[in-house]
Amino acid sequence: MAETERENIREATLEGLDTAARKGNHGGRPPVVTDDMLHTALRRRANGEIVEDIKHDLLIPTGRRKGQSPSLSSIYRALAEHEKTRAYPEAIETAHADFAALQQRDRSPA
Repeated sequence: MAETERENIREATLEGLDTAARKGNHGGRPPVVTDDMLHTALRRRANGEIVEDIKHDLLIPTGRRKGQSPSLSSIYRALAEHEKTRAYPEAIETAHADFAALQQRDRSPA
């Protein structure tokens, strides 16, 4: 009986996640460094500025730390992720395709 209940909970959770994904909600904490911040940081780094100087001009738009500057590690992480997507675009596409295939497999009846 417990196994059946657990399977019902799992199915309901997957349905809820699928519905949210179709609406564009993927859950998780929103990123601290927004696309606008990232573009600003990229542009200013291209002009020769260092991240420590750029940090003070970036402001977090929402959340508990609204109005504060993001940490250096957050900025460096966003810059690294941006470089990774530029360096390996085919790997990103493959990962997205693999994830979609896994989701499809989990949704299909066994």
